[in-house]
Amino acid sequence: MTDALLADQDLTLTGAAASKMAELIGQVEDNIEGVRVFATPGGCSGVSFGMTFTDQLNAEDRFRTYGDFKVIVDPATLEHIKGVEIDFVGDDADARFVFNNLQPASGGGCGTCGSQGGCG
Repeated sequence: MTDALLADQDLTLTGAAASKMAELIGQVEDNIEGVRVFATPGGCSGVSFGMTFTDQLNAEDRFRTYGDFKVIVDPATLEHIKGVEIDFVGDDADARFVFNNLQPASGGGCGTCGSQGGCG
């Protein structure tokens, strides 16, 4: 199943993001496979990004293991986030995951998601 593995050039997590995801997964059910990163139509660039816990790893999914959990991406989402670094920034009052290095969509955008923009 090595063809299902995500490489560094596909998607990475900073230490802060991996630590926070591990902490959050520790607070939910035991049967969680990991965190699914997804893309949906909408947003200024035509695509919005998010993350959710998942208990499923589908045959077409790609994943990367971080400690005791996986970051899971479907092929359609991978097209939009290839090369992205997910970070966790801020303090208790304004903490969030951010998607760094998003490729800009043609036609501009409002900057709510992307380099230094918060998503999630």
